[in-house]
Amino acid sequence: MTRMDVSLITLGDPGRLTGGYLYHRRMAEAAASHGARMGFESVPEWPWPAAWLRAGAVLARAARADVVVLDSIAAAAVAPALALGVDRPVVAMLHQPPGGIDHNALRTRAQAGLDRSAYRRCTSLLAASDSLAAELAAQGFTDVEVVAPGRDPAPPQPPAEGMRAGREIAVVSVGNWVPRKGLLELLEALGALDEGRATLHLVGDTEADRAYARRVRARIARPDVASRVVVHGPVPRERIAALLAGADVFALASYVEPYGTVLGEALAAGLPIVGWRAGNLAYLARHERDALMAAPGDVAGLAGHLERLARDPGLRGAMAESARRTGAALPTWADAARRFFAALARVVGRAPERGAGQ
Repeated sequence: MTRMDVSLITLGDPGRLTGGYLYHRRMAEAAASHGARMGFESVPEWPWPAAWLRAGAVLARAARADVVVLDSIAAAAVAPALALGVDRPVVAMLHQPPGGIDHNALRTRAQAGLDRSAYRRCTSLLAASDSLAAELAAQGFTDVEVVAPGRDPAPPQPPAEGMRAGREIAVVSVGNWVPRKGLLELLEALGALDEGRATLHLVGDTEADRAYARRVRARIARPDVASRVVVHGPVPRERIAALLAGADVFALASYVEPYGTVLGEALAAGLPIVGWRAGNLAYLARHERDALMAAPGDVAGLAGHLERLARDPGLRGAMAESARRTGAALPTWADAARRFFAALARVVGRAPERGAGQ
């Protein structure tokens, strides 16, 4: 079979190993195993909407490939150029809803219209989660295929040692330091627990939002939590796998989580999850079985769930087993790559239509 050339359009540096960027790097690493070559074209990460000035040239370069994959983070910038037409199939890969996340209301409204315009001109739409597909369906995009990220951050690693630091449980949270990740609320919940209950390990980019990071550091410095928080910063995949293997509980107080790769990783590692009943968590885990969920913003509820798991080893063990079973049923990165490249092959006519022959 002739090799399929794939060109993915993203925003800024495609080498970042977070969120959708990590997803696309994993697809690129797997491309050769699926008879494909995947390259990247980047729209400059200029102040919005200045990137429109370069998007046409970026799309033209990408269209030399057999199929163009449009990262949702770049969709608004590319929309005007896409409206002029392109002679290659374009597949949108959505990691966020129209309008994006972390923007002010005016930017969100403007970007949502452009995002939807781009998606209407795409040959097909892929989404990273069931929750995101449901949100798209509510906006009129009903033919969306879900290609979820893998649950395996790296090959199995020896558990990180000493994570409890003499306390009842070790809690790990993975997320960049931005407001929607709810780090301040998680720290407040930790502060409501007795000192001997939990040690919290924070993993993620501490400089993603410097103003917010100052607030997080100030909260960590307060006496009620200072001795029981370990800040790891950004770490490689293998270290994340080791930290998950060495922890007792995973906590993520994220208000907006379109898919949450690390949630699947935590389940596969056998970790009960504590978080808000928001985003994709309710699609991945079951309350009182794999996860304990509080209403968004309910810090006392979050603290209560951590307290239950710390004080009740039997509950913790039962939920850990349930989480492990649930996680085992989630796709691996190999599964994700297989579905991703099969979807691309269909649009260039190199594979049967989805569902054909079934």
